[in-house]
Amino acid sequence: MSQGIRFTLIAALVFLASTVGGAIAARVSPGTSDEPDRPPPQAPSFAQVVALDECDPKTFNAALGKGGTGFCHNVALSALGFATTLDELFAKAAAGTPDPGWDFEPDELTIRKGAILSVVDQGGEPHTFTEVAQFGGGFVTDLNHGEPTVPECDGGFKNLAVARTRIVQGSHVEIAGLPKGKHLFQCCIHPWMRMEVDVK
Repeated sequence: MSQGIRFTLIAALVFLASTVGGAIAARVSPGTSDEPDRPPPQAPSFAQVVALDECDPKTFNAALGKGGTGFCHNVALSALGFATTLDELFAKAAAGTPDPGWDFEPDELTIRKGAILSVVDQGGEPHTFTEVAQFGGGFVTDLNHGEPTVPECDGGFKNLAVARTRIVQGSHVEIAGLPKGKHLFQCCIHPWMRMEVDVK
């Protein structure tokens, strides 16, 4: 192949590469394309829910903990009278006036479809954050004030679906993929801990 032909081929290839490269750059550069700009995909938003309680470590751990330790962690201000003993918790529930220190905050929440709920247990003892069709009793009968146990809580932690919704002190669970509409959540241990999540 002669030197002139080689030079012509190389020049043609360089011209072709610069033309194609320029066209590609123009297509992807903002403001230079004929197509409307598309917003970049957004990361899902997060909404936090907090599970609270005021368990008294001394009385809870004596009855429920291993060797009197480990079940209820001291997050309540018991020295200032802000803790509830185990007997008080059961007595208040039986009287139909459950302890308001056991609560999900906020009580109602509106989120967009695709948002992730992050539920953190900032109380001293375990809870569940279980979706239910209707509010009702949990799996600890003496805390239900006569309400029947809802099917979603039936069987307690032996029910794998309930066990998956358990959150222990200091941990969190994330709930994603909720469809549009109203969703009800409650604790299957302390069934007055309830909240509504509306997905728009």
